[in-house]
Amino acid sequence: MNLVIVESPAKCKTIGNYLGSDYVVESSIGHIRDLSIKGKGGFGVDINNNFAPEYVVLKDKVDIVDKLKDLASKADHIYLATDPDREGEAISWHLSEVLEQPKKRVSRIVFNEITKSAILKAIANDRDIDMNLVHSQETRRILDRIIGFRLSSLLQQKIGSKSAGRVQSVALKLVVDREKEIEAFNSEEYWDITAYLLKETASNSYHLKAKLIGYQGDKIEVANAEDAKRIVDSLDDNFIVKDIQKKRRNRSSKPPFITSTLQQDAGVKFNYNAKRVMGIAQKLYEGIELADERVGLITYMRTDSIRLSDEFVDSAKEFITEKYGKEYYKGVKKSSTKAKNIQDAHEAIRPTSIRRTPESVKKYLSLEEFKIYSLIYNRALASLMSDAVLEDTKVEVVNNDYIFGLNGEITTYDGFLRVYEEMSIEASDPEALDVLPDMTVGEILIRENVETEQKFTLPPYRYSEARLIRKMEELGIGRPSTYALTMETLRARAYVTMEKKAFVPTSQGVLTSEQLELFFSSIINVKYTAKMESALDEIAEGKLVWYKEIGDFYNMFAPLIEIARDNMVKIYPKKTDEFCPECGCPLVIRRGPFGEFTACSDYPSCKYIKKTPKPEPVKTGVICPVCGEGEIVERTSGRGRSKGALFYACDRYPKCRTTYSGIPNGEKCEVCGGVMITTSDGIRCGNEKCKTVIALKKALFEKKNNDEK
Repeated sequence: MNLVIVESPAKCKTIGNYLGSDYVVESSIGHIRDLSIKGKGGFGVDINNNFAPEYVVLKDKVDIVDKLKDLASKADHIYLATDPDREGEAISWHLSEVLEQPKKRVSRIVFNEITKSAILKAIANDRDIDMNLVHSQETRRILDRIIGFRLSSLLQQKIGSKSAGRVQSVALKLVVDREKEIEAFNSEEYWDITAYLLKETASNSYHLKAKLIGYQGDKIEVANAEDAKRIVDSLDDNFIVKDIQKKRRNRSSKPPFITSTLQQDAGVKFNYNAKRVMGIAQKLYEGIELADERVGLITYMRTDSIRLSDEFVDSAKEFITEKYGKEYYKGVKKSSTKAKNIQDAHEAIRPTSIRRTPESVKKYLSLEEFKIYSLIYNRALASLMSDAVLEDTKVEVVNNDYIFGLNGEITTYDGFLRVYEEMSIEASDPEALDVLPDMTVGEILIRENVETEQKFTLPPYRYSEARLIRKMEELGIGRPSTYALTMETLRARAYVTMEKKAFVPTSQGVLTSEQLELFFSSIINVKYTAKMESALDEIAEGKLVWYKEIGDFYNMFAPLIEIARDNMVKIYPKKTDEFCPECGCPLVIRRGPFGEFTACSDYPSCKYIKKTPKPEPVKTGVICPVCGEGEIVERTSGRGRSKGALFYACDRYPKCRTTYSGIPNGEKCEVCGGVMITTSDGIRCGNEKCKTVIALKKALFEKKNNDEK
């Protein structure tokens, strides 16, 4: 009997089907050991002995370890098949240590996809554990432990912040700095002037839109309403075509997905956050039950490489040629840009088989799995297809020396656009370009209307998840496995809130960032964090000694902690004018996991906590559509990430647990039969799983106007 140990239980069945009865596949369910909390600072390392770590088996993994040890003692050979990254390498090493089996009976196997051929190939090419990769992961864990214990503890004591981290705090600084840029931004007025023109032909009428771009050959800026009116008044009815320029250009497809770009694209197209995207991708990687097999549909989803295997490229070439024609195949393209600190440990995210099209597996997938699989499949396919060919047309028309521009675009050859259309990560995409009719220089276009519009220059965009992940990738901070966790941590620590899908720092987030900037600017910054990521890469390659890098950091970090401990402002506990009703000591305001609370200053001798009266729910006058007895009332969430958020619930709770994100309006959803609700965004179905019935704000305003009438 051979024992194969993986991280996730979901992989066991998939891999077990491939290997047969001679193999037993078991899961460690992630990490089995972590640093102890012994030694100086509770770091779990011996600072005076090259930061030698001391590990302990996690309490909830004791039974799992005992089971694995029993199976290992009976096995002929043990294959450690944890994830193909540094984290996975470290878990394999921890397993090899606790199993206490001879080294010759234990080996490491890695695979980038969970398919039968990949698993069998991995077993045929087993190897020893790569200790350089293990040391790189250990270094990251020890650094995070030192920063987490010392810096987080300091912030909790001084300013009531919950935590700090090497990557997390730099990401927070990006958000806070952007908010300060927005606050300091001075908006300036300007005016757009648009001419609506008519071109008549024997068979058709074309309505065209041209924007003012210049005057007498120079660019023009219209600063105020008076200037805009003066220009409009000077125009006559005839706009003369002055210049026509047509230019062909090629548009290349983007490379296949890496972790960050998948998170960004899914965020833009489906409004999925990074955590949700990675959860869906994990399921697709670990295995889906199809008609006649259980198979992983995509390759490993934590990667920063755009490389594709030769086998996949060859199969894709054959598929593209068969389905679209040989002219649609271009092959692997060289990337013109490269983000910092690329590991290139394994392939890009791609389908495990190009023949397994999204439509062919759709019935086996949930809607969100189908969306993500289609996205990954089409992006990988498009990356190997030929360029699209576009024809840009720029037309200048003149009226009283004022120059107006018309821009048009047509696709003369679709190429990769046949399967994949990219979307902008920014909040609003550029206006779609028109298909312009044929025109000649000297031709006269008739004025239908000229409109002016007041506008103001806009501050920089706040960071959405997609923008923040892109920025972190560009700067070389964080890793594929950390992006989603960083986003979640910022929210969980109440350092940010979400406003229109963008991060807005809270007052606590700003305070935290400012105090870190004041006392730890030498290590909590983009440059140092990126440098540390590079050092971790070099440790993984055996170029740097892991404990020396930790020592260099600690020697810089420890004095900063002492300076901050002596000089950082102490906000909590705050004094009050009240006294404890139980012991008579002054009451103080402290900060806990769910915000501020008032308690006795003599804690822990006196554990009195002042109860805060709950606000009375706001009545809506709407009868609960579920129980028919209670009334729907407006409540405020009291804890967690959604603290402070409004929701609507039956006042008979807990007898009736009906809740909505809006007020039921008495109408039923035509699609699922659910209750329609009115929210700040419009009228939609109260069933969160029903995404098809959504009325825009316009509908809400119309309803309000009708009610008033």
